[in-house]
Amino acid sequence: MSDPHPNQFALLSQRRFAPFFWTQFLGAANDNVFKFAFTMLVTYRLSVAWMPPAMAGLVIGAVFIAPFLLFSATSGQLADKYDKGMLTRMVKNLEIVIMVLGTVGLFVTNVPLLLFCIFLLGLHSTLFGPVKYAYLPQHLSERELTGGNGMIEMGTFVAILIGNVIGGVLIALPEGYWLPSARAVALTSLALAVAGRVVAHWVPATPSTAPGLKVNWNPFSETWRNLKVARESIVVFRSLLGISWMWFFGAVFLSQFPALAKDVLHGNEHVASLLLVVFSVGIGTGSLLCETLSRRHVEIGLVPVGAFGMTVFAVDLYFATRGLPAPAAPYTLAAFTAGSEAWAHWRALLDLALLALFAGLYSVPMYALIQLRAQPTHRARIIAANNILNALFMIVSSVGVGLLLKAGFTIPEVFLVVGLLNAVVASYIFLLVPEYLLRFLAWILTHLIYRFRVRGEQHIPIEGAAILVSNHVSFVDAVLLMAASPRPIRFIMDHRIFAIPVLGALFRLGKAIPIAPQREDAAAYENAFAQARAVLADGQLLCIFPEGGLTKDGELAEFKGGIMKVLATHPVPVVPLALQNLWGSFFSRIEKGAAMVKPFRRGLFTPVGLVAGPAVPAAEVSPDLLRSRVAALLQQR
Repeated sequence: MSDPHPNQFALLSQRRFAPFFWTQFLGAANDNVFKFAFTMLVTYRLSVAWMPPAMAGLVIGAVFIAPFLLFSATSGQLADKYDKGMLTRMVKNLEIVIMVLGTVGLFVTNVPLLLFCIFLLGLHSTLFGPVKYAYLPQHLSERELTGGNGMIEMGTFVAILIGNVIGGVLIALPEGYWLPSARAVALTSLALAVAGRVVAHWVPATPSTAPGLKVNWNPFSETWRNLKVARESIVVFRSLLGISWMWFFGAVFLSQFPALAKDVLHGNEHVASLLLVVFSVGIGTGSLLCETLSRRHVEIGLVPVGAFGMTVFAVDLYFATRGLPAPAAPYTLAAFTAGSEAWAHWRALLDLALLALFAGLYSVPMYALIQLRAQPTHRARIIAANNILNALFMIVSSVGVGLLLKAGFTIPEVFLVVGLLNAVVASYIFLLVPEYLLRFLAWILTHLIYRFRVRGEQHIPIEGAAILVSNHVSFVDAVLLMAASPRPIRFIMDHRIFAIPVLGALFRLGKAIPIAPQREDAAAYENAFAQARAVLADGQLLCIFPEGGLTKDGELAEFKGGIMKVLATHPVPVVPLALQNLWGSFFSRIEKGAAMVKPFRRGLFTPVGLVAGPAVPAAEVSPDLLRSRVAALLQQR
């Protein structure tokens, strides 16, 4: 990998990312040009007895999504077994063949052939999906992964928007135009497919992660096996469910845009297009914001932020759209944005934009987390299983919305139900996987209470077992260290901290390891070291505060020798850390040893720092050496 980029947009100038980005962008645009134009063709131009206009969108959508259910398991295996650059070019070759068939179908107006092309386009997307998300971790570092995923998500939704616009414009060309509308769509789609294949030529080699894999062609048993592999990491598996829930949530709104525009907002087809534009821009903006808000790490603390915003603005969309009076004629775009009900319309648009923005904040960190934590040899297969779950959740979403509407619910009431249900589902996921909640609290602490600056973060290992040692200044030191690390950390902490309200519950959620002095509780003392060894044996990060307690005067105390007992059986690298400028804050001891007694004694947004130093090999470690390293880091400015 090359050196980290200054921001996510700089990736577009690098071969490891740019050709792949434009390949997937052109593919997504082409899918939507063809799908939308075909839908409009059947709805407005053709008379097909077995597919009435009201059912056209549903039938075409179902045909497109069917391959995700049938072939995702196989596509995931292929992406793990073979070079992803080669697979990308093969998939784009398939797209050209599909568009040749599509061109024939549009020239002769053969609906069954066009439906078959829709199925093949679904197959094309099914084959490319696992490649897309398994490709990124092999070319991007941990610090680039969130930004790269944000770019991909933004590009996908912009491509969908552009594809729908182009498809709609082309199929609406007037009769007698020099190029008939259906043929214009055919030639445009074929040109996009060829352009995608040309760009794919520059996608770099991406070696197989499981070259010896024997492909299991049974999609049902393979999907079940991949889900079992994903379940080995609770965070990964719950993230799969969380992403699938996001697609359930999003499908409710996307499927109701035409009816929302026509029956609730009383606008014409241009208003429906405006809703799609607003939603796409919102998703793209939220996806791009993830890198900035996460400080270029995989920050799952943004997921609760996204879930909260999704609920708030879905509920407000209900209040903004209920009971709007119907005009004598449907609103044009100008009347919709400047007429008598313009304030309510702008409120609805703002709700929709912010709902989509927060959905971007919700989904991008989850995708990045799966890529980072999934076993590399099974990464594409796990992503393929995720695609199957996404498809199933979207089908359930469509059925559920249909049942609610049939039961007499209005569209705004459907939005209200889904918004409230989102709060319940998100809370359930966060309770099942406390890491989301803990990282959220860490994000709040480092963005809204302190101005947190991390230096030397490259010394905090992103894989493998290691011990972190830090000075101990405040009751939130562990939360700050958690915010700085791309991986979960298990902390050894004084057992008395667990008796503090709120903080104690927080540290128990984080599976912190309580330790008591040996003379006070010999069993707890030995159990702490046993748990510490298990953490390292599992390849995780362990953090120790060698001072043995909070500083009482702001100075660095003597380091105790407990770490040597851990290193005796598990000789792993030790990374020194120094927390700066926390002394005197609300969470530190001051004024006769009291802490957390004057909330505003330092004010909000106090600058706080963390400096990480190079790892010390286990053979060189001593308490005095570690203390001197931490003391030197404390002096850095």
